[in-house]
Amino acid sequence: MHSDRASLLLKSAAFAGLLFLHLPILLIFVYAFTTEDRTYQWPPPGLTLKWFAVTWNRPDVWEAMALSVRVASISTAIALVLGTLCAAAVSRAKFFGREAVSLLVILPIALPGIITGISLRSAFNIGGIPFSTLTIILGHATFCIVVVYNNAVARFRRISGSMLEASSDLGANGFQTFWHVVLPNIGTALLAGGMLAFALSFDEVIVTTFTAGQQATLPIWMLEELVRPRQRPVTNVVAMIVVLVTFLPILGAYYLTRGGTETAGGSK
Repeated sequence: MHSDRASLLLKSAAFAGLLFLHLPILLIFVYAFTTEDRTYQWPPPGLTLKWFAVTWNRPDVWEAMALSVRVASISTAIALVLGTLCAAAVSRAKFFGREAVSLLVILPIALPGIITGISLRSAFNIGGIPFSTLTIILGHATFCIVVVYNNAVARFRRISGSMLEASSDLGANGFQTFWHVVLPNIGTALLAGGMLAFALSFDEVIVTTFTAGQQATLPIWMLEELVRPRQRPVTNVVAMIVVLVTFLPILGAYYLTRGGTETAGGSK
């Protein structure tokens, strides 16, 4: 009886925690269908789908979304290359200061976003680099690299060194060993890291604020619309899109890495 009561309390606490976390998101979804275009009235006076058509026909929404997708895609590509190289160096080689290098790689994601943003803005000003899409990409890449690195280094450390030695003994060069041995083992980790990096970049606000100049990614567009609203439900529709675009890669990354205790070829 006591264990049943404790189990019920735990389930109730878990449900309450999930409700606290996700109820505001559900409210945003509801307000995307409201007929009122100025206030957040509860319950909504009515429901309509017209705001989806209005959003579809807003060119500023499409411009902001295109910029966000472009920035997230390029930042993720940069992170995949640099994050994988850093993970390979830290996990497969022993050298003085290796742990310090690992700490420096993961430091950007541990720092508050405003610190990273101010630092990047100062560096761009000193270097005379004008604020543009390039500066946004460089800013996003700083934390995207960390996500890829964390996924890749964990998987690199599970690869047996004997597999790489066997590949060399059989006459494979470095590229062939990477393509046929290393990549199949770390592929899912890289894909998961890339998905997470894309999701983080797509909805990043703070670093973007300091590196964007006059350009507006989708989250920055939403922030500006909340300050000077034209049609509030349009902002809620866009918020729904952001939630879905970020949720799906995170969900995919979860399913790709939940069985990450094994690596391809590990049983052979």
